[in-house]
Amino acid sequence: MEIKAIRTEADYFAALGEVSALIDLDPEGDSAEGERLDVLGTLVQAYEAKHYPIDPPDPIEAIKFRMEQAGMTVKDLVPYIGPLNRVYEVLSYKRSLSLSMIRRLSEGPHIPAEVLIRESVAISA
Repeated sequence: MEIKAIRTEADYFAALGEVSALIDLDPEGDSAEGERLDVLGTLVQAYEAKHYPIDPPDPIEAIKFRMEQAGMTVKDLVPYIGPLNRVYEVLSYKRSLSLSMIRRLSEGPHIPAEVLIRESVAISA
């Protein structure tokens, strides 16, 4: 199994093509093709993390996304953020999240704390 490092865009696109072809084969994890897919996938992921980093989402947008995912309403956020008027203030960028809100949102609806501690774009503007 000869695999080379991904150093250039050409290497990257060649690796993506091979990964795509291997995925189409749907190999067993312990087969030679499965091992190759695993290694190539790791290399592609490392290259993408270095060359195409993705910024974490805005905290409020993350809350709204989690609400949509879980079918939550604004009232469902009351245990995590506080009274309904405070929930609306947070969701409309009029109030920042407090540390206790961040803890509860991280533990309850499982929104990563590292996303919630970022400053919201609308509040900092």
